[in-house]
Amino acid sequence: MKKKLTSIAIILSILVFSGVLKAEVKLPAIFGDHMVLQQKTDAAIWGKAAPNKSVKVTCSWDKKSYSTKSDKEGNWKLKVKTPSAGGPFKITISDGKAITLNNVLIGEVWVCSGQSNMQMTMSGYRNQPVLGSNKAILSSTNKSISLFTVKREKSLEPLDDFSGEWQQCNPENVANFSAAAYYFGRMIQESLGVPVGLINSSWGGTRIEPWISENGFKNFDWVKLPDKKQEGEFSPQTPTVLFNAMIGPMVGYAIRGGLWYQGESNRNEPSQYEKLMPGLIENWRSEWGTGDFSFYYCQIAPFDYGTGGVNSAFLREAQLKASTSIPGIGMACLMDVGEKTNIHPADKEAAGVRLAYLALAKTYGKKGFEYSGPVLKEMTIEGSMVKLTFDHAKYGLTTFGKELVNFKIAGENKRFYPAKAIITREGISLSSLQVEKPVTVRYAFENFVVGELFNTEGFPASSFRTDDWEIK
Repeated sequence: MKKKLTSIAIILSILVFSGVLKAEVKLPAIFGDHMVLQQKTDAAIWGKAAPNKSVKVTCSWDKKSYSTKSDKEGNWKLKVKTPSAGGPFKITISDGKAITLNNVLIGEVWVCSGQSNMQMTMSGYRNQPVLGSNKAILSSTNKSISLFTVKREKSLEPLDDFSGEWQQCNPENVANFSAAAYYFGRMIQESLGVPVGLINSSWGGTRIEPWISENGFKNFDWVKLPDKKQEGEFSPQTPTVLFNAMIGPMVGYAIRGGLWYQGESNRNEPSQYEKLMPGLIENWRSEWGTGDFSFYYCQIAPFDYGTGGVNSAFLREAQLKASTSIPGIGMACLMDVGEKTNIHPADKEAAGVRLAYLALAKTYGKKGFEYSGPVLKEMTIEGSMVKLTFDHAKYGLTTFGKELVNFKIAGENKRFYPAKAIITREGISLSSLQVEKPVTVRYAFENFVVGELFNTEGFPASSFRTDDWEIK
């Protein structure tokens, strides 16, 4: 009898103990020590607990507590009011058994995504360096920057969590973090003097379609959505599968904006990409449901793709057109840093810094500096002479000592000839002896070129054309 009672006691103890374990609050990976919460907002926090259990969240910055109750599946969610930038703080979450998040910073949070040029770490790829990264890594220790890299994963169904953790900004962690994202965050932190959180969710070689949720394809009927019931292996290029696994689990996490560096894998469909780029942005904004947050992206750099496929200048054009299609977005031009035989330009600082200029000007309202390269304003034709004027060229244009060799002119016969171009006080004048009656101009409209046209602040002009002739 005594043995039987002892056995029952042990079983009851196990049940009670397991019940306690089950009752402990569980948080998605995006919440943890060293995380950054967006300042001056109602920031969502969510997780799992025992079903129908009261959950209390207490924030050390104001000692205020917030309470909610988990549903019958144990899911809970609430919002906490964040102060102006600062920290470190603590957040305690309890359903009877408390867990504490330490070194929580309040500042500016950005999600950084795309394909291999966003994924490329400060250490670079094999035999493909990041220019100046060793010194940048050495001096990277900064208690006001936190880094999060989402582990690569794909899913046909939406997931509620992904793998990753917030890391402090130091040489060991920076060496393995996205270079473009790091350079962006470093400049934002230096300029604003507030904590910055960078969430890198990227996958090399991927198209844009996998990064859009199912809801985002309503207007893109040429995209075939996957059968969620399919069995076996599927490609990371499958529409929706990267959003499901690598973006969706953090939807709702309070952010200031998004960064994007992608397009190489979509280069043969520029017309579709012109619609998909703003489509992705609107999709993410809709899924987040927190308003039209800022979104900035890099134009793909020139590269020699060979003779097959569509001239990638058309994809660059699609990105340029998309940059004015909806509010709150912008494009960083990289016409001067492309490499003929390397699709991953070594100058990742140019990418990150130019994205930061856009954010500082357009999101944070900083003034007194330029944030864009020259953009064609108007073309006028006077006989055999073509004249171009540009926006974002307040103090004029320059080549920094190089000759203008990337302009071409065509007449009605659609045959392009190299143009002699000169910089004038008003803009650029150009002509060609082979074209008596010009009708259109193209600049740097090739797979690979080294852009030579800049404004005096050092930002390059994008490749462009003034015609709308058929893409070939």
